[in-house]
This record gives sequence, structure tokens and C-alpha cells, in this order.
Amino acid sequence: MDYLFSVILLVHLLSAIGVIGLVLVQHGKGADMGAAFGSGASGSLFGATGSANFLSRTTAVLAVVFFATSLTLAYIASNKTRTTGSVMQDAVKSTPLEMPSTAGSEKPSGPADSGSRANDIPK
Repeated sequence: MDYLFSVILLVHLLSAIGVIGLVLVQHGKGADMGAAFGSGASGSLFGATGSANFLSRTTAVLAVVFFATSLTLAYIASNKTRTTGSVMQDAVKSTPLEMPSTAGSEKPSGPADSGSRANDIPK
């Protein structure tokens, strides 16, 4: 199963690099205006309009491959058998802290405690 995961991951990376490269090579919509004035687009490898069709179709095919491998990698990763057990199995169990009893520990507030900030804390 790890071999299949590695192969799909390699295809995924190659298709991503291919999509990036093909998008950078393609001309924008405004670049066709320069071809009317002899910019040399008609002398390209695929002809005047052949390069746009070839590059856009190849980009679309690589994009479909990229999305298919993305979904396949997500499916494989989510269905892996867990050998370690539960995620919460290794969690540290904490014991609740005991609250100190406040029944006999309250001091009567007198004139000496009026300036203290300790009385401002709500209980």
C-alpha cells in the first residue's frame, strides 16, 4: 500500500509542476492582439492557433490528473489502518484540583482591610 501511495504522490507532484509550467507558458487574452501586427506568433511550433488549443487542452488534462490524484491521496490517507490505537489513548489524564473550603477561612473586614485589593476578587 505504501508503494501505491508513493507512486500516486509522484504523479501528483509531476502534474502540479506541469500545470504550473503550462500556465506560465500560455499567453494571456491580450497577447493575441500583438499577433495581428506581426509579433511572430504565427511562426510558432503549433501554428497561429494551434499552440493555444494544445496548451489549454494539455493544461486541462493535467488539472484533471491533479484533482484525481488529490482525491485518491486523501482517500488513501483517511483509510489507513491505525496501529497505535485511539488518538486520546496517549493523552495525559489530569485530576481536578480541590477547591479550598471557604467556610471558616473568611476574615471579618475591618478598617485595616479597606485599602486591600484582596477583597476585590469575587468568590
